[in-house]
Amino acid sequence: MDRSYWRTVSLVTLWQVSASVCYYTVFAATPFFRDEFGLSRFAVGLVVTALTLGYAIWLLPVGAVIDRFGEGRTLVVGLVGLGIGAMLVAGAPTYALLLAAAFFLGSTYATAIPGTNKAIYDAIAAGRQNLALGIKQVGVTAGSGVSALLVTGLAGALFWQAGFLIAAGFALVVAGVFAVCYRGAGEGGRAEYPDFRALSRNRPYRVLVAAGFFLGAALFTTTGYTVLYLEESIGASVVGGGGVLALVQLFGSVGRLAGGWLSDTLPGEPHVRIGAILIVQALAGSLLFVVVAATATPVAAAVAFSALGFFVLGNTGVYYSYMATLVTADEMGGATAAGQLSLVAGSVVAPPAFGYLADAVGYRASWWLLAAGTALAAGLLAYAVRLEPPVDEPAMRE
Repeated sequence: MDRSYWRTVSLVTLWQVSASVCYYTVFAATPFFRDEFGLSRFAVGLVVTALTLGYAIWLLPVGAVIDRFGEGRTLVVGLVGLGIGAMLVAGAPTYALLLAAAFFLGSTYATAIPGTNKAIYDAIAAGRQNLALGIKQVGVTAGSGVSALLVTGLAGALFWQAGFLIAAGFALVVAGVFAVCYRGAGEGGRAEYPDFRALSRNRPYRVLVAAGFFLGAALFTTTGYTVLYLEESIGASVVGGGGVLALVQLFGSVGRLAGGWLSDTLPGEPHVRIGAILIVQALAGSLLFVVVAATATPVAAAVAFSALGFFVLGNTGVYYSYMATLVTADEMGGATAAGQLSLVAGSVVAPPAFGYLADAVGYRASWWLLAAGTALAAGLLAYAVRLEPPVDEPAMRE
């Protein structure tokens, strides 16, 4: 692999790590929000909803801008906004302003997945795109794991906002490095706004996007409630819960690399082999949610959550690799935005529902809810794989 490959992958992955450190601080800080503002579990879920709602609202407009003007400048602006958003969350004096700050932070994260995916598919040669995407997607789980350790680890030594401030400073530094060093293959070229109407007529793509709702519900709710669940139901400390969340992200990173490597190397039609990997990940995640609901000790919970991370957090790279077999390269920014919107829509609805069930019935019912949703996603994906992709030149080329 040549130097330009690793230059692009390294810069985009560094950007993704710093962006995810900022974004996922909110998930790691849920116990501190509850203590600081006296929140119920349902109200904690609304903080996550505000974050993901801001993300959801801006995904399609940002995806259109990226397809029209390129990803380079958009990613720089987005990372600066993420740093500012992390500082606003740390400084929020009231619950209402915390919700507003979380909404702003989520809005700026809308630049992440459409921009970085477009960078990979524009600059990386055929046959190496899935592994590159898997490496880049490790930036999400790596950033989330770092944020968990930052927020929970520094809270005891300093104060709970310290992790947010460090994340913000790191984002601003990386934004400067990215602005100087990144040169996108499609920057400065002629492009058009994505045709969302054409995407809506793409039947297997529509089914994939529908499955994404349930995959996103599982992913974001897991990261949002891991620390709180371990503290309240298993008896772990907040620091111990943060360590388990970091393990979840670590194994999610391994899952993304494994999924990307398998997507590049297994034989068969791309949409069939990659779709099959995604189905297996969804089915395994559904089973592991049932296992998590039955755990009773910190060690068992750490093992179960680690396995859950491998499959549930490890499937996003494969999700986008499969998407790239269904749409053209010119549509990838807009298609990614719509696909990510579906993931985020699940995260808007699921955390409050999870928290409500935990308050009213108990955590076991909440985990069972995620198990049922992930099983439904597997069924939708099985149907999508049976449909013939409608594009002649998909973004993911052999």
